[in-house]
Amino acid sequence: MDPIVESTVSARTLSSRLSSGADAVSEVSHWVRLAQAGDLAAYDRLVAQFRERIYGLCYHMTSHHEDANDLAQETFVKAWQALRNFKGDSGFYTWIYRIAVNTCLNHLKLRRNRTPYLSLDDLDLQPESDPDLVALVSDKTPRRDASLAELQRRLNEAMLKLSEDHRTVVTLHDIQGLPHDEIAKILGINPGTVRSRLFYAHQQLQGWLSDWMK
Repeated sequence: MDPIVESTVSARTLSSRLSSGADAVSEVSHWVRLAQAGDLAAYDRLVAQFRERIYGLCYHMTSHHEDANDLAQETFVKAWQALRNFKGDSGFYTWIYRIAVNTCLNHLKLRRNRTPYLSLDDLDLQPESDPDLVALVSDKTPRRDASLAELQRRLNEAMLKLSEDHRTVVTLHDIQGLPHDEIAKILGINPGTVRSRLFYAHQQLQGWLSDWMK
């Protein structure tokens, strides 16, 4: 939506959106309570609501569709087994995301030679500050088709060089679009640590890519 149009949204519309968001949270809480009482149908509703996002996280952490499917399924099985211990101190989304992240990290520790996939267009490296990178990724630039595949390969290699902690925050922030505070809750660290890891990871990735682009 045009930012100017967006800024003119009426208070009534905004109130309606906030109410809708609150209703969604309330609905999730309702299904969680039923599932905690043993209602499998209620848990199926939760799985259906969060399956796509959990799968997306698992895929971007592993770069493998079959692994992502298996890990997403494992996440929901673990969540079901631990659901009665869920106290509601955080949102259900944050809680199950934490389970998914830990499941993926355990998987990666067992298969360290698996290259994670990250789309260049997903990565938040502020490319507007680098004219060469802007030219390379622009749809209107002839160089794109010839060079983007090689850049993608090198980006994947660069991601593999990151520690799992740094790769995780890049995936959660740059691909999943989660804010610093939410990532902090998922990983059990403070927001300052999230920002520090992102800054370090971005510096490392930019350095590795700039060496190739010179």
